Amino acid sequence: MTGPVRVVALLQTQPGRGADQLAAFEALAPVVRAEDGCLQYDLHTVAADPDRFVVIERWASAQALAAHAGSDHMRASSEASAAFRTGKPEVIVLSDEPVA
Repeated sequence: MTGPVRVVALLQTQPGRGADQLAAFEALAPVVRAEDGCLQYDLHTVAADPDRFVVIERWASAQALAAHAGSDHMRASSEASAAFRTGKPEVIVLSDEPVA
């Protein structure tokens, strides 16, 4: 992958802990959005489940995504989120362009 990369991350919090996820994202998002190569980093709530979230990301390159994934702030965020999430996020990396 040499061009832009889209990522979808699925997050599930423990029952009633959605507000914790929202607060954590609000603190993390400005740092991530300032990273080189970050084109989009947005959190959405699943309409029928206030404890389930989807993060929509777009990165300028696979290298930018790799740098993001290995950053200190993402490691710290992952450790802190263990207190309110049910498990690790499901991260799905897509190509930037649709195939159909």
